[in-house]
Amino acid sequence: MNAPAAPPRIAAAPISWGVCEVPGWGHQLGRDRVLAEMRALGLTATELGPDGFLPPSPAERAALLASYGLRAVGGFVPVVLHEPGHDPVPGARATMRAFAEGGVETVVLAAATGADGYDGRPVLDADGWKTLLGNLGRLLAVAAESGRAVTLHPHVGTMVETREEVERVLEGGEMPLCLDTGHLLIGGTDPLDLVSRAPDRVAHVHLKDVDATLAARVRAGELTYTEAVRAAIYRPLGRGDVDVAGIVSRLTAAGYQGWYVMEQDLILDAEPPDGAGPIDEVRACLDHLAALTAGTEGTEGTEGTVGTVGTEGRA
Repeated sequence: MNAPAAPPRIAAAPISWGVCEVPGWGHQLGRDRVLAEMRALGLTATELGPDGFLPPSPAERAALLASYGLRAVGGFVPVVLHEPGHDPVPGARATMRAFAEGGVETVVLAAATGADGYDGRPVLDADGWKTLLGNLGRLLAVAAESGRAVTLHPHVGTMVETREEVERVLEGGEMPLCLDTGHLLIGGTDPLDLVSRAPDRVAHVHLKDVDATLAARVRAGELTYTEAVRAAIYRPLGRGDVDVAGIVSRLTAAGYQGWYVMEQDLILDAEPPDGAGPIDEVRACLDHLAALTAGTEGTEGTEGTVGTVGTEGRA
């Protein structure tokens, strides 16, 4: 008889509070409020957020997070991978070293365009793709040297966005993926299908739900990504068109042991009242995931797992 599957490990992300690296993205909440609200939700893990959100010193960063009962499990790292004249290895090696010093588990790479924002991107030629895939292989080796996990995050407005581009990465190397259910769907990839075909390539998960009608308008060029986020393309889990239940079920069946990062890209126009705003949507997402995994309730106090439905015991 098989042992019961372990309950999923849940982490937060500052972007769910509107904290983003894109200039002019929106009102940026202070880190003390964001971290305090993560703690209030019973979370014990988070991704790092953009440069400047947390202290640059790995030791100071870890100490600050620990003061809120949190630890860092990953960080989003945009890197230019497609330009033949640019070597991404030195910068990536320094980042991975800092992650190792601060106890951050996973480097979440994005194939950056080199420009700010995610509303436009160039089209790669054959040489660009050769360079990009080659650099992914090099960074996989650097990660192994650093003892860090590394993934590539298909992301709207980067060089790996569409279904065809995701397939080229899968076929052209061994880089694991960050399965971002929202960005994949917006780019034209069915995340459930991807999990079904290549569960072994999924090493990190960003859970989002998406309004498929707005996603189609982004793909058609009728809306920019920023406009779509403002129009609430991201919905609390269970209220959009992503088969969250199916994805979690198939990953569990495949033996996935990584993190589920609750991540709802958000733009704020002003500071919401204390205890309202982003925290409400994150709470709704956590409650939905806890309901999906109700068979694993009773695990309160187990580090890194979901406990009971509500705002307590999500470690």
